[in-house]
Amino acid sequence: MARTPSLARALLTGVTLLGVLGSLAACDAQTSDSAGPDSRGKPRPITPVAGCAKGWTDPSDLSAARGPARCVPGAPAPKPLKKKTKVVVSASTLTAEYLAPLRIGVAKGEFSKEKLDVEVKLLPTPDALPLLAKGDIDVQYAAPEAAVLNGIRQGFDIRWVAGNFTPAPGSRSGFWARLRPGETAGGVSLKDRTVGTLIGKGSVITYPMEKVLAAHKADVDSVRFQQLGPAEVLASLKNGGVDAAWLLDPVWRQVDGDAGYAFLGGQPRGEPLGGLLFGPDLLTGDPDAGVAFLRAYIRTVNTYFAGDYKKDKAFLDDLGDALKTEPDILAAVPSLRMDWEIRAGTVNRLQKAYATAGVVEGDPLPEDKVVDRSFYAEAVGHKP
Repeated sequence: MARTPSLARALLTGVTLLGVLGSLAACDAQTSDSAGPDSRGKPRPITPVAGCAKGWTDPSDLSAARGPARCVPGAPAPKPLKKKTKVVVSASTLTAEYLAPLRIGVAKGEFSKEKLDVEVKLLPTPDALPLLAKGDIDVQYAAPEAAVLNGIRQGFDIRWVAGNFTPAPGSRSGFWARLRPGETAGGVSLKDRTVGTLIGKGSVITYPMEKVLAAHKADVDSVRFQQLGPAEVLASLKNGGVDAAWLLDPVWRQVDGDAGYAFLGGQPRGEPLGGLLFGPDLLTGDPDAGVAFLRAYIRTVNTYFAGDYKKDKAFLDDLGDALKTEPDILAAVPSLRMDWEIRAGTVNRLQKAYATAGVVEGDPLPEDKVVDRSFYAEAVGHKP
């Protein structure tokens, strides 16, 4: 994809990030040459999309039982760009299940149907963020971490454009503690304990973690955070290097049922906390390609992840191939609820948690400086 000048590009020469910082027609061709600032300011036209009458839900609904938006399988239909366009996506892991729509979308050719050539790169979040702001990568599969918000405050042209998932009932992905002799799950005091995380206080899990800590006689100032790599978290919890840790699917299954460990809480049901971040190339340089990217992503969710996708053994094998994970391991935990929508107020709740943890500076950012729902709204044909 051609790189375009931006405020972010100029600022990056002298500033570093703190903390490391459609239409009803099925296959109408659309241009990717109409690059310009119309995705900011003048709204882009939105028309109804066949099969996506239920492709949007109320973003203010935070109930745990809410269902995610869904179009019919195969919708929204492809609308190929006039010319093949390369999109570079970064992720801090290539094997986590929440990445499945991206990995399956590439494997099944859903992005190719839009004339998108998608390259997925393995990059740690702190390394990828300045590259996204510069336009060296186009999409980051991550979350609105504190470093992202600090970067936006400095002028980086980055927006959270789509959610990723919410936990399924029965999932125990989240905060686990190693019990000391005589302790029970309800009687664990976390004060003065060490907590292992991938990012630290600046992670989105600070928001749900605050509630867990408060319920166990602690807060973010009374625990010690230890930053660990993805492969180190469980080992450190087991060998006593940390007293508690946030364990993702399917890692938590390795301590589930062990009387020496207790699950204390997880991500709020019905509220995605991460997903896709766009940089300037797709936000303003080539918004047609940005909409095409989300159209392919959403179509992948609707076609392959609409319900309990792990009931299909053949698909589970495909998923194992895409994620380089044994199907039996994937089957050991509930299917995620893939969800491209972003809830109202999530950014405000995250910022409040970051402020309490002391990892953001300045006044809270308004939601529209962090979130842009217009790309998935156009992809499913919804006028907010």
